[in-house]
Amino acid sequence: MSRQQVTGQRHWYVLHTYSGYEDSVAYNLKQRIESMNMQDKIFDALVPKEKKIKIKDGRRTTVEEKIFPGYVLVDMIVTDDSWYVVRNTPNVTGFVGSGTVPTPIAEDELNYLKKRMGAEEPKFKVEFMMGDLVKIQDGPFKDYEGKVGSLDEQHGKVKVMVTIFGRETPVELDFLQVKKI
Repeated sequence: MSRQQVTGQRHWYVLHTYSGYEDSVAYNLKQRIESMNMQDKIFDALVPKEKKIKIKDGRRTTVEEKIFPGYVLVDMIVTDDSWYVVRNTPNVTGFVGSGTVPTPIAEDELNYLKKRMGAEEPKFKVEFMMGDLVKIQDGPFKDYEGKVGSLDEQHGKVKVMVTIFGRETPVELDFLQVKKI
């Protein structure tokens, strides 16, 4: 299948980039659309990101993380000239597809990605996992140590098994109250 066979159809495609250059590729591509007069063939470029809550050094911060590091999405009509403009953007290593033929993203995948990117509630990013030894940093059990029994990432809660009076007791805490040993 040649690029000519997908001509005239507007779709989202996936570009592979050098890792760490996703934002600059999207920015450069948007600049090239203007400077090379491609607004009628290349419409948008975006780096799929989602918000996550990260707990580090006892503080809760919201960070934006790339969903697919090394990839950029581009909304375009593939023609020889639009393909050339996108493919020759600095730090683009190629289109995702077979050979030189880009493969459009399926509609349901695109909808899932957009939903994930637009999520209002950021996800918690946890620095520990089940079975890890942790030290409680705050609250009535401050300075106690225990093992992580369960995690509730959606609500930012962790159950820690703490030995109190010779018995292992589950204590539910906020992610912020616990630090990995």
